[in-house]
Amino acid sequence: MELQFFGIDPNTPNGGSPTVWVDDEKAEIVIQGWLPDMEMYAKISETEWVEGHPTGVPDHEAVVRIPARMVPILRKACDAAERAGLHRPAEER
Repeated sequence: MELQFFGIDPNTPNGGSPTVWVDDEKAEIVIQGWLPDMEMYAKISETEWVEGHPTGVPDHEAVVRIPARMVPILRKACDAAERAGLHRPAEER
């Protein structure tokens, strides 16, 4: 796995912090973030965001939060993934 580090929350206190990487091998953006509170998690998991799509968060997925101040870091990671051609469907790579 080739992880390319893009940055952490610039206002991080001691300890863990929201972090962004790009996995070149799997063509994925990887995000470490805070867990949502129960109210936010309930809203996310109980709302039908796309008509006909099941509600809930599958066991193999997670919801994380990152601060909006990390937009430049996310943009940098997204731009790098796009430049590397990682945004194309797997069958096109």
